[in-house]
Amino acid sequence: MTTKEKNILDSVIYSYTSNTSQTGEENQILKETVSKLKEELDKFKVPPLMVSEVRNVFGKDAIIRLPNGNQFYVNISEECGKVKPGDMILADQKNLTIIRKIPTTRKFDIESFVIMEKPKVSWDNIGGLDDQVREIKEVVELPLKKPELFKKVGITPPKGILLYGSPGTGKTLLAKAVASSTNSTFIQIVASELVQKFIGEGAKMVKEIFELARKKAPSIIFIDELDALASKRIEIGTSGEREVNRTFMQLLAEIDGFNPLDNVKVIGATNRKDILDAAVIRPGRLDRLIHIPLPKNEGRLEILKIHSKNMTLGKDVDLDNISSLMEDLSGAEIRAVCTEAGYFAIRENRVKITRKDLLKGIDKVRQEEATEGEDYMRMFG
Repeated sequence: MTTKEKNILDSVIYSYTSNTSQTGEENQILKETVSKLKEELDKFKVPPLMVSEVRNVFGKDAIIRLPNGNQFYVNISEECGKVKPGDMILADQKNLTIIRKIPTTRKFDIESFVIMEKPKVSWDNIGGLDDQVREIKEVVELPLKKPELFKKVGITPPKGILLYGSPGTGKTLLAKAVASSTNSTFIQIVASELVQKFIGEGAKMVKEIFELARKKAPSIIFIDELDALASKRIEIGTSGEREVNRTFMQLLAEIDGFNPLDNVKVIGATNRKDILDAAVIRPGRLDRLIHIPLPKNEGRLEILKIHSKNMTLGKDVDLDNISSLMEDLSGAEIRAVCTEAGYFAIRENRVKITRKDLLKGIDKVRQEEATEGEDYMRMFG
């Protein structure tokens, strides 16, 4: 065999070997792809399981409650393990046998339902409320930071506080500031959202919110517009009002069930303290009632300085004089004045805020306030 023929033969052998190896790799990839497709097809053949709640357990049998409200006496699978009343389980659709337990007892996705955050608001962002800040620090901040101090003194700190006053006076801001100063998880809910359609759902939601607060402790539960849930109870009412009362009673039970030195505090806020039920503001529940008034002269100046500190002010701006023209304005309205003054400057392509801009802002906010008052009188007067 000549050298040329030998080289050709080696080339053919190498090509054959290379093609064989490549074919083997392709076959392996195809086998893996087919195997994965079979697994996916098998998943489509598996019937879905029904999410249910265990109501009672009798040895190897149990009573479960389906999502539609029906209850059934069923068997417990040996692979399921131990279940107890209140557990959420997966049951077979045909015979409702309990297959396995879900590692959660929450019926609602509470973590996505409430606003849960670590606030970045500091006490420096609050002006004109020195007395109120001191009281909140004593009732909420001190027990969370120094619980051993209360043990030594021999008293139990309050479980919660109620902030009440006119709209825009800084109730939510105070709650966020105390949560930030204690490095606590801030759970904010609106009382009206706790009222659910079906019997018992609102009460269970309240229970799960408090369970979440304990898990995320130290935490502060801030219930805004508390009067929507905790208004005075009446003997005769509709089924909807009775459901509100059930949810309210669950709230009272959760507050009463707190360990006095637990790292969970409750802060309620309302504009209508006069219609609150006496049960929620009695000692032992929301112990401390803190009135958040409209800011006075010094308070208005402090708030104005806070909201205007990042603004470029003209030489003709005297904050003392401007604050004296803001009588009866709330903290939120003072902030609105600064915002409106900024808009007046932007319209004239300026970055510097003048006295005239601030005066126009005051007039605009007062006009809006007067219009809202007229609308209110027209509707309810």
